Amino acid sequence: MAPWRWTIHETLEHLRRGEISAVEVTRAYLDRIEALDPFLHAYITVTPEEALAQAREADARWTAWRRDPSTSLPPLNGIPLAIKDVICVRGVRCTCGSRILENFVPPYDATAVARLREAGAVFLGKTNTDEFAMGSSTENSAFGPTRNPWNPERVPGGSSGGSAAAVAADLCAGALGTDTGGSVRQPAALCGVVGLKPTYGRVSRYGLVAYGSSLDQIGPITKDVRDAALLLQIIAGPDPRDATSWPAPVPDYTQALIPDLRGMRVGVPPEYFIPGMQPEVERAVREAIEVLAELGAEVIEVSLPHTRYALPTYYLIAPAEASANLARYDGVKYGLRIQGETIWDTYRLTRGNGFGPEVKRRIMLGTYALSAGYYDAYYLKAQKVRTLIRQDFERAFERVDVIVCPTSPTTAFRLGERTADPLQMYLADIFTITANLAGICGISVPCGFDGEGLPIGLQILGPALGEEKILRVAYAYEQATPWHHQRPPIDAALQGRAGA
Repeated sequence: MAPWRWTIHETLEHLRRGEISAVEVTRAYLDRIEALDPFLHAYITVTPEEALAQAREADARWTAWRRDPSTSLPPLNGIPLAIKDVICVRGVRCTCGSRILENFVPPYDATAVARLREAGAVFLGKTNTDEFAMGSSTENSAFGPTRNPWNPERVPGGSSGGSAAAVAADLCAGALGTDTGGSVRQPAALCGVVGLKPTYGRVSRYGLVAYGSSLDQIGPITKDVRDAALLLQIIAGPDPRDATSWPAPVPDYTQALIPDLRGMRVGVPPEYFIPGMQPEVERAVREAIEVLAELGAEVIEVSLPHTRYALPTYYLIAPAEASANLARYDGVKYGLRIQGETIWDTYRLTRGNGFGPEVKRRIMLGTYALSAGYYDAYYLKAQKVRTLIRQDFERAFERVDVIVCPTSPTTAFRLGERTADPLQMYLADIFTITANLAGICGISVPCGFDGEGLPIGLQILGPALGEEKILRVAYAYEQATPWHHQRPPIDAALQGRAGA
């Protein structure tokens, strides 16, 4: 028996039938982390003692429930999860992949974490991330890069690459990531798993260390679509501590999981099939669209004409917000402090040594865009274009229920291949950033492999609070195709290295 291969809903069923204990499931994951993670580096911090203590509490609840089935049982009781290391977990260090917060231990849970804790989840640890979630490859982490389980010489995507790699390699049953410009969906695509970016405000940002406050959103990364619906069900909902959270009630997302698409209208935007994208990616996505039609969906071409301006718009707005958000790391209140002769020397030494090159690049870009004489020319104009991008989607969703396109223009690229060329790295998010600019929801599901055996992702975008629609399309496609059953050959690869 290999419990680490089970999905969340399968694990719950085994636990419910008493075939395995939460402690046994948790130990299986911890043993696998110990064996594989020194090579993959999906985690920054592993918390075995805390995880086993939570698992024992979960087993006590299962025992009480079996004695009296009327006893209330949390919906994720005993499920081992991982949390991206930009989301606060009480008593566990939260580094944000940065030296400046290397020893920061938050005294509280993020709202999403608190809801998972209340639901009975077990926390295995904190996953690796590009520093302050700024990156598309998880190579910007101050603690070293994460490797892709499908090919350890490739990146897992980013910035939630640690969470995506951990789910793909069966180092957790599911994980939380964050998505500012595609950082849940893009690594999910590159690692062959499911990644869901909720509508902006659908999940509270309280306890999420801010990068771009008008763009950031916490979302689940899972082994299949049903698991994504289960986790979203728990973490979604209004929060008085986050003024941007939606007050709308949370529906039962699992009710949207039906295997046919009759009556659904699926939009296909030509702007997302561009010259230079990997031919195997376009072919796999086109074939996926044919499957959606076979399942009963009506396929309609829609236009999103301002997509061409999305990349420069995003890389003005996001760095501007980062410049403001990261001003708090000054060596005074918390985090790293390098004492200088004057307060200005302390600022300069702390930030100069604490931040990595990509974070510094984005702070400088953002500060420049916000500076006197340039605010109107750059930042204000970018906000106006953002409105045009949102209006494109609003018009499109008057005609269709969802929009489908590639998640990433390529499969996973080689470690180090783009680190010297920031523009090429930024282009990795070209198909995902529009959803964040527009505040809509999106999901990536596996839809095939390239000639080198690397996963390809299909992106399904929905309107604001349209999570039920994207989950329905994603589930129907998943159930009609074999891709979600595939597992990376990481065990064989590591055995081969050991034998060599």
